[in-house]
This record gives sequence, structure tokens and C-alpha cells, in this order.
Amino acid sequence: MKKRGLFALAPVAAAVAIAGCGGGSKTQSTPAAAPTAGTVLSLHHSQLGTFLSDAKGRTLYLFEADKGTMSTCYSACASVWPPLTSTGAVSGGTGVNASLLGSTKRKDGTAEVTYKGHPLYYYAADSAPGQTTGQGLNQFGAKWYVLAANGNKIDNDAR
Repeated sequence: MKKRGLFALAPVAAAVAIAGCGGGSKTQSTPAAAPTAGTVLSLHHSQLGTFLSDAKGRTLYLFEADKGTMSTCYSACASVWPPLTSTGAVSGGTGVNASLLGSTKRKDGTAEVTYKGHPLYYYAADSAPGQTTGQGLNQFGAKWYVLAANGNKIDNDAR
């Protein structure tokens, strides 16, 4: 079942509202809140195909507005699409091409993980391993896609 239109925006609106609020409800609400010391990327298999995820199975996305390795997703965008950051070495599990791994420096000085030059992001509305609710969404000026093991976007939507 495809989630588009107003129903697809409900999780995004909730994430933006939560990100904009102060107080205790914001703590650790996004994966980017605390960079990990060393990051392991893995592959997840689903109807979309085989795509990049973190070691916990959380889906990673590329943003088509990013040019080269520089991220263009900040502020409200980063509250909905938190960047995958790391304070240590990045490695890949089985099927992940280590030569495609890298990092780029964000405006705040943190290191965002890249794969084949694409800065990597989570989608705040994905609440369980393997979820791909952000696949193909057009938000913050461009589309978002999961990445295949070769580092290219997967642009089909088999949900």
C-alpha cells in the first residue's frame, strides 16, 4: 500500500512538531542526537531490493539535493531526516563495499557518514528496522531514496 498525500505527511508533521518543542520529549528522539563511536553499515533485504542500513537494521537514505559529498539538509530538514554521524571509524558488514565508505564534515563540525559520496540520513518516521516509509518522498526540495549495495539509489517503490 502506498502512503502518499496528506497521510504520508502526518509522520513528518509530527516529527517536525516534536523537533521544534523544548523539554524532555526531545531527548534522543533522532539517531543524530548522539553520534556513535564507530559505525557499522549493513545490508537489509526487502521488496525494494537489497539496501543500506545501519547495524541495527535502520534504513539509510540519500538526498538528491546534496551535491557531491556536501550535505544540504540542516535545521527543519535534519529534524525529519537526521544525518548518520560518527565519531569513530566506519566499517561495512557483508556485502557493503568498504571502498565506498567515507565521511563529510557538517556545518557544526560533526562527521556525517557517506557512501559512494552520498551523505546518509535516517527518516524520523521509520520506527522499526527495515522500514522504508521515506522511500521516494519529495521533501525539502528534492527526493529521498534508499541506496543499493553499489551506492546507487533504488528508485522503485514496492510498498
